[in-house]
Formats: sequence, C-alpha cells, structure tokens
Amino acid sequence: MNIDRWIIEFDRALRTVALPAAAGLRHFPQRPARPTPGRDCPEAEMSETERRHAAALMRINHTGEICAQALYQGQSLTSRQATVQDTLRQAADEETEHLAWTEERIAELGGRKSLLNPLWYAGALAMGAFAGRLGDSWNLGFLAETERQVETHLAGHLEHLPQEDRKSRAVLKQMKEDEIQHAQTAVQLGARPLPVFVKKTMKLAARFMVRTTYYL
Repeated sequence: MNIDRWIIEFDRALRTVALPAAAGLRHFPQRPARPTPGRDCPEAEMSETERRHAAALMRINHTGEICAQALYQGQSLTSRQATVQDTLRQAADEETEHLAWTEERIAELGGRKSLLNPLWYAGALAMGAFAGRLGDSWNLGFLAETERQVETHLAGHLEHLPQEDRKSRAVLKQMKEDEIQHAQTAVQLGARPLPVFVKKTMKLAARFMVRTTYYL
C-alpha cells in the first residue's frame, strides 16, 4: 500500500473517533448523504428515566458504528480484491451516515457518546485487519456475520426503546435495513460461513461492549 493510502486511512480514523460524524460525511462525499430518518417526527414526551435509557441505547448503537468503521477499514487495508475493497468502502460510507444519525439523536436526548470509543475503534481495527489477511472469502464471511449480528442487536433495541420514541425508532429501522443489505451483498460476492466458535466469540465481545457502553 502506498503512503497516500495510509495517510487517507489515518485521517479517516481520526475523524471517526475525534470529530463530529457530520464532518466525516462532508470530507468523504462518496454520494449525497441521506437525511436523518424520523427528522420530521415530533419529539416524544418521555420521563427522565425513559430519556436516559433511550440515550444509552443510542450510545451503544453509535459505538457499534464506530466499531463498524474500524472493522471495514481494517478489512479493506488487507483485502486482496478490488471488488471486495469497494464493497467495504461503500458499507463504511453508509456506516458514516449511521454515525451521524445516532450522534444527532444522542444530542437530542441529552446524552453523550461513549468515553471508550478510541479503545473500541483500535480493537475493531485490529480484528478487521486480521480478517482481511485470512483471504477475501473469509473477509466477506466476517462482514456478513457482523452485519447479521448487528441486525439482531438493532431488532432488540427496537423492542426496548420507549414506544413513543418514534425518532429513535426511525433511525434504527433504517440502519437495520442497511445492515441486511450489506450482509446480502457479502454473501453474493462469495462470503464463506464462519466456524461456530468464531461466531460465539464475536457475540461475547459484542455483549461486553454493549454492557460497558450503556454506562460509559
């Protein structure tokens, strides 16, 4: 990989972790950014407990998108095929939108982003780079399984959000649709099913992140 690519990827990492997500959308305009889902929905009347709970759930989803950015970046850095690299970049572009949407919603709910995002980013980047080194079929398999687990995770959050919080629900529903499409694309490109123990390890890591990020 040439030095220019490393500089671009390092810049992307800094923007993902340190700057507002909207800056990333402006800096990497691969396509016009979609408006935030649910932006025309009225703000729901919620108790302080419900509002804090919704903000914590959206913080988890924001951190999940931070991890997704790092995973795709690591995978694209070590991928061997241009088609796979393009697929990963396209997915990363949509995840940047997800970052912006969840970040905006956290602010509306009076919450904050996770204090541990730099740590989560570094770990996910290393995992993505390792997956890419295994070969593109495994790389795509890792992408597909990640998206399936995120889809399940989002479905659970839709059940646990306050019923009246239509704005947050609209964001998560669109994110869920995008994740399903990413998984389907990876399968179409030749994703190899991951061993059961790898899937379970991914679930355990995600569970630890979720429980920690709810509070931090």
